Parts: sequence; C-alpha cells; structure tokens
Amino acid sequence: MNEPDSLLRHVVLFKFKDSSSEADIKEIVDAFRALPDQIDGITGFEWGTNVSPEGLGDGFTHCFFVTFRDERSRDEYLPHPDHKTFGEILGPHLDKVLVVDYWARQ
Repeated sequence: MNEPDSLLRHVVLFKFKDSSSEADIKEIVDAFRALPDQIDGITGFEWGTNVSPEGLGDGFTHCFFVTFRDERSRDEYLPHPDHKTFGEILGPHLDKVLVVDYWARQ
C-alpha cells in the first residue's frame, strides 16, 4: 500500500560468518554504501553497528537503513544489476539476514 505522505524504509540487518575478516566486512559495507550512487530512487542511506547493551541482537552486528522515493523505486532496486553484484560480494560472508520494509509514520 503506497502511502505518499510517508517514506518507504528498507531496513537490513546482517550477521556475518565467524570466518569473515574485518577486511571482508569493510568491503561489504563499502559496496553497500556505494549503491545510492548507482541506483536511482534511493533518497536516503545510513548504516551503523549494533551498540545495544541489551544483548538481544541475536548476532546481528550491522544495520543498513535505505529510504526509497516510492514502492516502484524499491521494486526496481531489488533486481538491479548493481544490487545483484553487491549480493555476490556479501553472499560468501553472510550467516543471517533480516529485512523489514515499512512506511514511516509519525
């Protein structure tokens, strides 16, 4: 359901394999950070690592927050060749992923 007065958010959390090095993870982060410049329709991007003291992260360490102009932009992003290339970089190091899309409300 398109909600034109809201923002479409795409939240992605990664848990990496224990065998993934810091250099591997940096390459993944850098590749994800490049996507807004490669794919039209992304209007916002931020990321960070889990610093919660609650201990409820279930091993997820990295969170990426992508904002899309609309559903069409998100739907074009998913099969986009640059997104697929990112997936090839990520794949060998990914243990688990969690994705949630939602319309932001105030």
